[in-house]
Amino acid sequence: MSEIPETANGVVWQSSPPGSIYDYIKVASFSIGPDGLVDQWSLRAAELFGIGADEVRGKDPVEAFMPPELRPRGHRKVSEILDGKEWTGLVPFRVPGERGPRGIAEVYVMPSETNEGERAALCIVVDVRALRRMETDLAASQAIFGQSPFGFLLFDTDLTVRRANQRFATVFGGSADDHRGRTVADYLSRPEADRMTAALRRVLETGEAVTDLQLTGAVPGGSERRHWSINLYRVHSGSGRPVGVAGLGIDVTRRQIAAREAASARRNLALLNEAAARIGTSLDLETTARELLDVAVPGFCDLASVDLHQGLLTGDEAPPGRADGASAELRRVAFASAVSDAPLARAPGAATGTGAGTAAGNGHRHGTVPEPRDHTSGPAHGAPAGCCGTAPIEVGAIHRYPFASPCANALRTGRLHAVPGADGGLVQSTLVVPMVAHDTVVGLVQFSRTKGSEPFGERDRALAVELAARAAVCIDNARLYRREHERALILQRSLLPPGDPEAAGLDIACRYLPGNTATEVGGDWFDVIPLPGHRTALVVGDVMGRGLRAAVAMGELRTAVRTLAQLDLEPAEVLSHLDEIARGLGTPAGERARAATKARGPELSEVYLATCVYAVYDAVTRRCTFANAGHLPPVLVEPGESALMLDVPPGMPLGVGGEPFEEVEIELPEGSLLALYTDGLVESRDHPLDEGMLAFRTALNGPDRPLEDVCDHVLNTLDTRHGEDDIALLMARVEGLPAEAVGDWRLPREPRSVGRARELARAQLTAWDLEPLVDTVELLVSELVTNALRYGEGEIRLRLLRERTVVCEVWDAGLVQPRRRRARDTDEGGRGLQLVGLLSAGWGSRRTPRGKTVWFELPLPDGDSLAEPTVDQLLSMF
Repeated sequence: MSEIPETANGVVWQSSPPGSIYDYIKVASFSIGPDGLVDQWSLRAAELFGIGADEVRGKDPVEAFMPPELRPRGHRKVSEILDGKEWTGLVPFRVPGERGPRGIAEVYVMPSETNEGERAALCIVVDVRALRRMETDLAASQAIFGQSPFGFLLFDTDLTVRRANQRFATVFGGSADDHRGRTVADYLSRPEADRMTAALRRVLETGEAVTDLQLTGAVPGGSERRHWSINLYRVHSGSGRPVGVAGLGIDVTRRQIAAREAASARRNLALLNEAAARIGTSLDLETTARELLDVAVPGFCDLASVDLHQGLLTGDEAPPGRADGASAELRRVAFASAVSDAPLARAPGAATGTGAGTAAGNGHRHGTVPEPRDHTSGPAHGAPAGCCGTAPIEVGAIHRYPFASPCANALRTGRLHAVPGADGGLVQSTLVVPMVAHDTVVGLVQFSRTKGSEPFGERDRALAVELAARAAVCIDNARLYRREHERALILQRSLLPPGDPEAAGLDIACRYLPGNTATEVGGDWFDVIPLPGHRTALVVGDVMGRGLRAAVAMGELRTAVRTLAQLDLEPAEVLSHLDEIARGLGTPAGERARAATKARGPELSEVYLATCVYAVYDAVTRRCTFANAGHLPPVLVEPGESALMLDVPPGMPLGVGGEPFEEVEIELPEGSLLALYTDGLVESRDHPLDEGMLAFRTALNGPDRPLEDVCDHVLNTLDTRHGEDDIALLMARVEGLPAEAVGDWRLPREPRSVGRARELARAQLTAWDLEPLVDTVELLVSELVTNALRYGEGEIRLRLLRERTVVCEVWDAGLVQPRRRRARDTDEGGRGLQLVGLLSAGWGSRRTPRGKTVWFELPLPDGDSLAEPTVDQLLSMF
C-alpha cells in the first residue's frame, strides 16, 4: 500500500515504499547517446544485468549485451531508433564475459534529445521471467481464491473484509463485492464474533497462524445450527510488511454430526461393555436393578427408576402376562439421580400401597446431591417429575399403573414408549422401557433426561432397550436360580434328620448351614440311624457338585445308607454297596440310552462322586467301627486331652469303584467327644485346609461344656460365614450304658436252658422295676431260645439291655437266619416268630462274626406302651 501523499504548492507527491509493483517486475532503465553508446546506467539496470555503470558507460549496448548472431540486426534497430522511431520487443541478453544468453528482456525504446538537440534514446527494460512469474502467481492466486470450494476472506489491517470469494458469497448471500468493508459481527453472534475478532487481532499482531478454530452460527435465512472450522494466517507484502489476514472457512457441520454420532456410538458401546461387566454380579433381584441404574446414571441419563413385578420379589413362579400388565402390582426397587434437588414424582396415576416392602420415608428426597452430576440412590426416592404423573413413589412402595398410561402400555405391549416432559418441569423427556426376558416382561425401567441435556435419539432408544433387556435377563436368571435354589434347599433339608437326633449311649448335637444364595446348594448331609442292640450308625457325607442334581443324588445316597444300615452290614460293606449305587446314579437306564451314551463318548456321561464316613457305635462296649470313603478324618477329644484326628484309612470316593474299604475299630472312653464334619467347615478360599483343620481342633479343646455350646463355639470361632459351601457338623459325646443296665448270660445247649432263660429274664426285669413286661418277655425269650436250640448251633447267649427301650438278644453260632412263615391249620408249631412280631415293637436278626443274633424290642411301661393284641390278631396265626 502507498504511503500517505504529501501536498506542496498544490502538487501531490507520493512515494512508493519498498514492496511496490516495481519491485516485483524489476523495471530498469538506461540511455543511449547520439553516438549509439551507453551514456547513463540506472541502479536497477546494474541489478538486472549484474554490471555496474562504470563498466557499461561508453560501450556499444549491442556489442556488450547481444549474442554475436543478433548484433547486425541490433545495430540496424539502434540506427532506426536514433532516427526517431520507437521500438518494443524481446531481446536476449547476456552479461559481458559470458558466452550464452542470460535471459530475455522486454525493451521499450523511445527517442529523446540532448541539450544540444541531438537525437538519443531512453530504454526501459523489464525481465520477462519476472513478468511470467507474476502472471503465473496471479493466475494461481485467482484460481485459489476464486475457484476454491471453501469460503475465503481477506481481512484488511483494520479487520474489515477487503475481499471475499464467490463460495463465501454463495453461502452468506449477495455478490463477492457486497461483502467488502464488513466485519465478522455481520456474520456471527456476539460471543462467536468476539472470539473471531480476538483471533484475527492475535494473528495480525504475532504472525502465528490459527488452525481449526471452531465457530458455530447460522446462515442468513436458515435456522439450522452450522459448524465451521476457520484457519487464519497473516499476509505480507513482497518486502515482508503485514498487509492483512487471510481466512479459510470450511463447513464441518456434517463432520460434527458424524463425530457426535461416532462419540455417541462409542459411549453406547462403552456403556454396553460396562453393563456386561457390572450388571448381574449378584443373584439378588434388587441388587441387579441398582446395578442397572449405576451404569445408566449419569452416563446415559439424568434420572432413572426400576419397577419389578411384586410376584417376582415374593417368590411366585413367573410374572403376570402382558395382558395383566396394567393391573399387576409393581414395586419400586431402585431410583438414581444425577441432578441436585431433583423433584420426584410417580408415574401416571399409580395407586400405591404400604405393604411390607414399602421403604421408610415420607416420599421426599432425603438431602441433596452436593454437586450436579453426582450419582445418588437409596430409599425414599421415586420416579422423575413429569414422567407420567405428579405423586411421588418411594423405593419399596407397591403400586399399579392406570390402564391408559404409557407405563401400562409398555408393560402390556412390551415396547418402548417415549414420554415428553411437562411444561415448566425439570424433565425434558423420558423413555419408558419394559424389561423383557425370554418374551416375558419382568418389570419396567424409566430413563429421563433433564432440560438442557441432549435429547434422546434413535441410538439412545436402541441402547435403552438393550440395557433393559440385559438387566431383565439377569433378573430372570436370578429368579430361576432362586427357584431352583429354594427347591434344592427344601429337598436337602427334608432329607436331613428332623429335630435333635437321639441315640443310645450318645449325646448328639448337629448343625447344618447351607451356602448363601450366591452359591448353589451343595450335597452335604448327615444322619443318625438307630441300630438293633442299642447301637447307632453315624453318617456324614458330601456329594461333589452343586445344585438340584447334587441334592437329588444326596437324597438317593442317604436313602441307600438307611436301607443298608437296616441290613446290619459292617461299615466297609455299607460303603462298598454305596459305591456301586453311586456309580449307577450316572448310568442311563435302558439299552437305547446306553447306546446313545456310548455314541456320544464317555466324557458326556454324568458321573456322581461323593465322600462319606460311616461309623457304628455300640453303647454296651463303647466301641466304634469306622469306614471312610475319601472323607475328612473324624476328630476325637478324650477327657483332659487335646483333639486329634483319627487314623482312619480314607479310601476312594464313592463312585470311583475298584478299591475295597477298610475298617478301624476304636474304643471310645466315657465322656469323650467325637466330631464328624464336611469340608465347608474347615476350608474356604481364604483359609487352606491345613489351617482350617488346626483351627477346628483348637476350637474343640478347652473346658467341658454342654454339647450344644460346643457346636456354637466351633461355628463362631471358625470362618463359617463365607457361604462358599454347605457346612454339616455332627458331634456325639460318649455316654455308654452303665453295667446295671445290661444283663448278659451264657446258656448251655440243652432243653432246660429255656426255663433258665425265663428265670433270668424275670429276675432282671424285676431288678429294673419292669414287672409289667415280665410275662411278655418270658414268652418271647422262651420262643427265641427254643428256636436257637432247635435250629441254631453252639453255645447260646442271652442279653437284656435297658436304655430308652428294653432289648432282648439271643445269640448262637448258627448261620441260618430265622424266617417268618405262615403255619398251616394242622401244624402244631411254626408260629413263634409270628408271636414275637405281634407282641414286640420290633424284631429282627443280624449276622455276627461268630454266628447270628435274633432280637426283639419293647417300650418301657412309662412310655408309649404296646397295645395288647386283639382276638383277630391272635386268630390270624392259625
